[in-house]
Amino acid sequence: MPTIRVVLPYHLYTLAQCASTEITLDLTGPVTLGSVLDALETAYPMLVGLIRDHTSGLRRPLIRFYACQQDLSHIALDTALPEAVAAGHEPLLIVGAIAGG
Repeated sequence: MPTIRVVLPYHLYTLAQCASTEITLDLTGPVTLGSVLDALETAYPMLVGLIRDHTSGLRRPLIRFYACQQDLSHIALDTALPEAVAAGHEPLLIVGAIAGG
């Protein structure tokens, strides 16, 4: 069972009442962006609807996903995450994007 590391932005880890910005999730099955988000929302139900839309299931416009120095924000939810993330060596970063000028 892989243990995935996830780093949340300040406002989300505060809302989830986590002790740290980095949390770990135990997954069963393939390690995809969708399975990580499912496990995150199951472990922290207060985050449901904040990272991805309730209706469409797509990420919110000002949320970005990064791992292994790659922007994963536009990959399909069923795409496998990089092996370093699946093995727990690298975290999946969930970042709140900044808009404006």
